[in-house]
Amino acid sequence: MKVTVTGGAGFIGSHLVDRLISQGNEVIVIDNLSSGKMGFIREHIKNPNFKFIRLNLLEAEKLTKAIHDSEVMYHLAANPDVRLGAENTRLHLEQNIIATYNVLEAMRKNKQQSIVFTSTSTVYGEALVIPTPEDYGPLIPISLYGASKLACEALITSYCGSFDMKSWIFRFANIVGERSTHGIIVDFIDKLNNNPNSLEILGDGQQRKSYLHVSDCVDAILFAVEKSNEMANIFNIGSGDAITSKEIGEIVVSEMGLKDVTFTYTGGKRGWVGDVPRMLLSTEKLQKLGWKPVHDSKSSVVEAVRNTLRK
Repeated sequence: MKVTVTGGAGFIGSHLVDRLISQGNEVIVIDNLSSGKMGFIREHIKNPNFKFIRLNLLEAEKLTKAIHDSEVMYHLAANPDVRLGAENTRLHLEQNIIATYNVLEAMRKNKQQSIVFTSTSTVYGEALVIPTPEDYGPLIPISLYGASKLACEALITSYCGSFDMKSWIFRFANIVGERSTHGIIVDFIDKLNNNPNSLEILGDGQQRKSYLHVSDCVDAILFAVEKSNEMANIFNIGSGDAITSKEIGEIVVSEMGLKDVTFTYTGGKRGWVGDVPRMLLSTEKLQKLGWKPVHDSKSSVVEAVRNTLRK
């Protein structure tokens, strides 16, 4: 099958590309390399089944031409940093919502019908039901990132209803692992490399969230695409448990072989504007189809820390 992966040089995107190539697919990666890295996909450059196009998704006409013969669109390109939305309010509007609109328009013009989209747990906001199922509502995101992803979901399902498309929408917990370029693990390691005696933790350290290794995430995406076939297929992807920011700090300290590290806290229940202090997704819907994660939150974090330290 010939597939396109936007954001295919990024953290999750590059792991998905690895898997799609290994399955014998022809893969086109579209990435502007704003956060993605060529090093993540370099091993595929000489593969005749692989093509890389450096392109900004805001360049609508070029995008339409680039995907003219693709059969499935895996749309992962986005600005993934939740915190940046409070600093630049146009960022997620352009890089998430308008970029997704351009992808959908390019698909419509090319009469393409299948889109796989990576969304986020932040569309739920501060859910009152934990673990949170896919049919939870009303959806009240508290970050501009979450709002932008929810808007993308609405655009995608409306295009499916209007133009005979099918979609697979995945709401992620925190995905961690090799090639991750931001997030709590990278932040903690950087801080401890700069000062091995003290670790600053944003908020009160009691934020409790679900973490999942990227290998499980890619498994879940491809499994769900194979096993479901509605007009709009919406699934949570995460582990079945959660851990605190302080516990992650303890794991990082232990894996770095450090001793007598003092933890300090910036205070408050949120680490940043738009932070959701408690998040655990129900994955019952996906597990009923036969999927279950290999890793829980702790083992996902431990493996991700080891991957990062081996860089």
